[in-house]
Amino acid sequence: MNYDYVNYATSNYARGLDTTSSAISSNASDVVIAAMAGFLGLIILIASVITVIQIIGMWKVFTKAGEKGWKAIIPFYNIAILYKISGMSPYLVFVYIGLFIPIINIFASTALAIITLYQKVNLMKAFRASTGLTVAMIMVPFITYLILGFGKSEYFGLDEEKTTTVEAE
Repeated sequence: MNYDYVNYATSNYARGLDTTSSAISSNASDVVIAAMAGFLGLIILIASVITVIQIIGMWKVFTKAGEKGWKAIIPFYNIAILYKISGMSPYLVFVYIGLFIPIINIFASTALAIITLYQKVNLMKAFRASTGLTVAMIMVPFITYLILGFGKSEYFGLDEEKTTTVEAE
């Protein structure tokens, strides 16, 4: 057998220009990348729609609770207002700073999960909502904010004096 190593080094295959296998793998990778980009775009679109829906619902909830609706647009400030409406300290929003500190972020994330759950339950108590609507607020808040904001529910707050006077009437 006669091997010609000089011709191999200058061949299209050696230079990575083999048209049979590289063209197929290149097209397949392009398809995979395009599919991943399309899927990521779809996820971003869905997240954006959910965010807008939640802001609209929060705007109406804030208005019913006596706050200005524009406060629902500002990040972190809207959470502080939600805490205030729910009868909690608005300063609890500073727990979010703990998420950026190593080691402490473990405890801060656990605390925020509990605080958020407590806030949602208190918010629903302030609107005197049913248990089913409270569960909905925990599971799908963006829909529940719309129900609270555009529905017939009224904000009563969590003050004991206000609750007793409303019940006495």
